Amino acid sequence: MNRMIVRRIASNRRGLRVVGRKTFCNDAAAEQSSSQASNDKHDTENTVRQHDIAIVGGGMVGMALACSLASTPLTKHLTVAIIDSNPTLGKEECFKKDDPPDPRVSTVTPATISFFKDIGAWEYVQQHRHAYFDNMQVWDYTGLGYTRYNARDVDKEVLGCVVENKVLHRSLLSCIQDTDSQKTIYPSRLTSMNLAPSLSSMRVDCTSSGPSMSTSGGLAKLELADGNSLYAKLVVGADGSKSRVRELARFKTTGWKYSQNAIICTVEHQEDNYCAWQRFLPSGPIALLPIGDKFSNIVWTMNPKESLDRKSLSEDDFVNALNHALDSGYGPRPQSQSFGDGSIFSWLRANVTSSASECFEVPPKVVKLASERMVFPLSLMHANQYASRRVVLIGDAAHTVHPLAGQGVNLGFGDAAALSRTIAEGVKVGTDVGEVSLLKRYEADRKLANLTMMAILDGFQKAYSVDFGPLNVLRAAAFHGAQHISPLKKSIISFASGEHRLPLFS
Repeated sequence: MNRMIVRRIASNRRGLRVVGRKTFCNDAAAEQSSSQASNDKHDTENTVRQHDIAIVGGGMVGMALACSLASTPLTKHLTVAIIDSNPTLGKEECFKKDDPPDPRVSTVTPATISFFKDIGAWEYVQQHRHAYFDNMQVWDYTGLGYTRYNARDVDKEVLGCVVENKVLHRSLLSCIQDTDSQKTIYPSRLTSMNLAPSLSSMRVDCTSSGPSMSTSGGLAKLELADGNSLYAKLVVGADGSKSRVRELARFKTTGWKYSQNAIICTVEHQEDNYCAWQRFLPSGPIALLPIGDKFSNIVWTMNPKESLDRKSLSEDDFVNALNHALDSGYGPRPQSQSFGDGSIFSWLRANVTSSASECFEVPPKVVKLASERMVFPLSLMHANQYASRRVVLIGDAAHTVHPLAGQGVNLGFGDAAALSRTIAEGVKVGTDVGEVSLLKRYEADRKLANLTMMAILDGFQKAYSVDFGPLNVLRAAAFHGAQHISPLKKSIISFASGEHRLPLFS
């Protein structure tokens, strides 16, 4: 029966195979005659499957890596195990168009959109609800300044796209199912990891593409909570901020908790919203992000006590609080200003951007709460190293950032793309994919980019968390500078789009 189920899953999902608890043991036992069953079952229980790569964590970033490997000619032959205890992973999921958007969304950058197109996952996103935006407005509660950004400022069509996480995740899973590569899902959680296992008592089911276990050196052995075990040449920790892989590999981290929580929810307007809005308030920023069909997503940062109080408000009171925070609450609206040729910025206004002359606009009014309110704490964390022999970290397992610019998941997708390229480079020259020298190239590629973005976001969080007269004036000057100094504005947009150039004059 188990064999029939597994075969049916494999045929329906092409190269995607789901392993149940003790699947291999039960299959083997069922096929043997009664006289040989005892001995063969004992042998099978000591059999451990070998994969080229084991990805621990089947979330968006882990699945993006699996999808990228499957769609790259040099790596499509690699056998990949995906380990995740989520019981819905690999199952069909139906999205009803009439349902309101889920509050868990991501703002993906043009760089991430290009990555999804390259691996064949963006077509699925386009068939479901999503919202491109080409304008963004950022301002301060003091009313002293604002900045308008437009995709035309850098000759782009969009600044980003807001997509529900479940749609992004499903697009990646569909991409994997449409490839011929062999992927195996282990619906369990990692309990232990041995990077120098003894093979004397194990018989290896060698499904990897390279040399056999006996000739390829000590591989990583992973023990799962359901009793299954497997070997892998490379273990990828894509299992989030509380990464079990990072813990077992003994990678140290640096970071701190912010004294802030974020409330996220879906809201509804009377009209469509095509712009991303962010207002800095005394206790943290509030963002209003378009999600399509007259819906928007709210990410509202505040101190923990305030977040609990806001969550317990009635729906009407919460909607009133939202509109107060997004408009004239806490301070006046900024006044639209135009700087003439005699201004202090005139000497930097060569090739002026189209958005420099745009006036301040009031965000669309929220008329209804369309989802539950979810609260989660905010923190910054960075792993001191991303890689060692046989182990590498990507996504939140390697770094977490403040959500004020929506960059967290984009950094993770950047990790997945970079690691996939590095693995392909190693395969091309015949290098072991778990070799530390190869993995350190990925670390060098991503560490600087991630640390730079983390430092900028942390600086913004600290600068806009203090209500102090002289600092307020400096912040206002920064808004005016970003609004009217064309080279600075273009560099900020390019950096936020995923090009990773420092937002300085260029």
